[in-house]
Amino acid sequence: MARILAIDYGTKRVGLAVTDQLQIIANTLTTIHAKDAIQYLKEYLAKEEVECFVVGKPMKMDGSNSESAVHVEKFINLLRKNFPTIPIERMDERFTSVMAKRTLLEMGLNKKDRANKSSLDQISAAIILQSFLETKTNNS
Repeated sequence: MARILAIDYGTKRVGLAVTDQLQIIANTLTTIHAKDAIQYLKEYLAKEEVECFVVGKPMKMDGSNSESAVHVEKFINLLRKNFPTIPIERMDERFTSVMAKRTLLEMGLNKKDRANKSSLDQISAAIILQSFLETKTNNS
C-alpha cells in the first residue's frame, strides 16, 4: 500500500507529514522552504510511493477561505502540474497550529524549542493527516 503525504503549506515554510505504508499512523516528515517544496517532493516520490496528497485548507472561523488560501491554491496548481497522476485531497486546517503548540507543550519542550516553527509546521501537517485518516475511516 502506498503512503499518504500531508502538506501544511506556508509561503515561507512547508510542513510535511506522511503515513506508514498501511496508512494507519501519521508521522512528521520534515519542514522545507516553500521554494524547495516541489523539488523535495520529486526526490521523495522517486524513493516512496504516494497514493495521494492531503493539503491543508486555510479557512476563517466562518468557513470562508482565509487570505492565505490564494497561495495554497497556486501551490496546488504546481502539484497538479508536476504530479498529474496523484490525487489531491483538501482538509480543513483550522486550529492545527493551536493543537501543534499544545502538543509541543505537552511534550515538555522548553520555550526556546517550542518557538522552533519548523517543528510546529511538521506537527501541523501530521494533525492535518491524522484528521484526514480519521475522516477516511469514518466514511468507510
